[in-house]
This record gives sequence, structure tokens and C-alpha cells, in this order.
Amino acid sequence: MSRTLKLLTTMLFVGVFAAACAQDQKMAAKAAPAQKDIVVTAVEAGQFNTLVAALKAADLVTTLKSPGPFTVFAPTDAAFDKLPAGTVEDLLKPENKGKLVDILTYHVVSGLVPASAVVGKKVNADSVQGSPIMIDGMNGVVLNGTAKVISADVMASNGVIHVIDTVILPPSK
Repeated sequence: MSRTLKLLTTMLFVGVFAAACAQDQKMAAKAAPAQKDIVVTAVEAGQFNTLVAALKAADLVTTLKSPGPFTVFAPTDAAFDKLPAGTVEDLLKPENKGKLVDILTYHVVSGLVPASAVVGKKVNADSVQGSPIMIDGMNGVVLNGTAKVISADVMASNGVIHVIDTVILPPSK
């Protein structure tokens, strides 16, 4: 084999190998878990400003940045807008921190609960707050008969977010 032919063969092999490696890297990037935690994911989404403000007021940011895993049913800003006028402002007051913590932790389940675990089923999930959340996955996914999951399985490095259209309130203690 001539030197030129060997050089061309080697160059072709290197090019094919490099292309295969690049494809493997793209596939690995798609399969890799999300690198941003729940809080960063929520902030970057831009539709959870009220939730993030409430998490800060309740001192829950550090908790939701911890390893978890957590499942968060995250109400959008529009979901908070459905609450009676003045409710959010009242909850954000320091003297209402306990009530705010109860409401926010009622939106969190310890562990990873992907949508596939509830679709086609009716289940209760124990919230971090302590009260169960009734999940009806028979026709879409609805929480406590009122809040619809409008976007499921938003993955984060420490759990999953399911976007909901209504704030759910824990039962009175």
C-alpha cells in the first residue's frame, strides 16, 4: 500500500472515529441527568416567581437545593393569581411563616414520583407537610380534585417538578 493511500485511510478512520465520538457525546448529554437543582430550574423557567419568593420567605430554598430527591408540584404565577386578592402578600409576612411553610411543604413529596407512576391510577402521596395529596391520574393528572398538572416530569438534579395550574391547600389541622 502506498504511503499516500495509508495516510488517506488513516485520515478517513480518524474522521469516522471523531464523528462517532461526537455522536456518543451528544447521546450521553441527552441521557445525563439534569445538572440544575429544583430551585435553579424553577427560577430559570420564569413562570414561578411567586413560588420562588414564597420559598425564600419560608426559608425553604436550602432544603430544595439539598440532594433530595424531591417531587415538587409547582404552582405557576398564574396559579397564585387565582388566590383571593391579598392572600399571597399576607402569607409572605413574617408572622405567617408557619402557615406559608405548611402550604409550600404540602406541594412537596419526598422521593422521585414521575408521571408514569400515577398515570392511569388513583393514589395518595404523603406530602412533606404530613397530609396526603390525592392524585387522580385516570384522565390527565389532577391533585385533590382541583389542580391540574399542565407540564410533567421537568427533571432537576435533585428531583422532578410537575407544573400545576392551582395552588393546593393542606387540610386544616
